[in-house]
Amino acid sequence: MNFTTFNMSDPAVIIGVCVVVLLIALAVVFVIVQRRHRRTTEELRARFGPEYDLALREHGSRRKAEAKLLERVHRVKHMEVHQLTLAERSRYATEWESVQSRFIDHPRGAVTEADEMINSLLHTCGYAVGAFDQRASDISVHHARLVEPYRRANAITVRAGKNEATTEELRTAMILYRALFDELTQTTTDVTKADIPRAAAA
Repeated sequence: MNFTTFNMSDPAVIIGVCVVVLLIALAVVFVIVQRRHRRTTEELRARFGPEYDLALREHGSRRKAEAKLLERVHRVKHMEVHQLTLAERSRYATEWESVQSRFIDHPRGAVTEADEMINSLLHTCGYAVGAFDQRASDISVHHARLVEPYRRANAITVRAGKNEATTEELRTAMILYRALFDELTQTTTDVTKADIPRAAAA
C-alpha cells in the first residue's frame, strides 16, 4: 500500500487518525492511573502495616479497603494532632507511675485507670473523642503497629469490667497500655511483665 496516496482531507482518514490518537491517549492515561494505584497501595501498606491486611479481610477487595484507609487519613488530617508539651509529658508520667503502683493491691482498678489515661492522652494529643473502634482507627494513621495491642488491652479491660479477666491477663493489659503510653508520650522504655508488680494475693 502506498501511504503517499492518503488524502488527509478525506473524512475517513481524519476519523482514523483521531481514533488512533485517542487510543494512544487512553493507553497513556491507563498506564498513569495504574502506576498511581500501585503507588497508593505501596504507601498505604507502608503506613498501616497489619491494618492494611485487616482492612482487606474486612472489606473483601483492595479498592474498598484502600478507600476506607484513605478515609482514616483524611479524617485524622483534619484533627490538630500534636506531640505533648514537656509539662504534659511530665504530668502524665507521674500519673502513670501512680496508676502502675496501684496494680499491686487493685489490679482491675489499675487497668481501668490505665485505659482511661490512654483515652485522656489521645484527647490531649488532639485525637477526637469517640467510641473505641473509632479511636483505634484514628490512631492507626500514626501508630499502626500499636493498634492491635491496643485492641487486645481494651478487650481485657472490657472483660475485667465483667470480672472475667485473670490477674495475669490484667498484667498483660498493663504492659500493652504502657507500650501505647510510651509511644504517645515519646518515652523510650522496654517494658516486660517483670516491670509490672504482681497483685497482692486475694
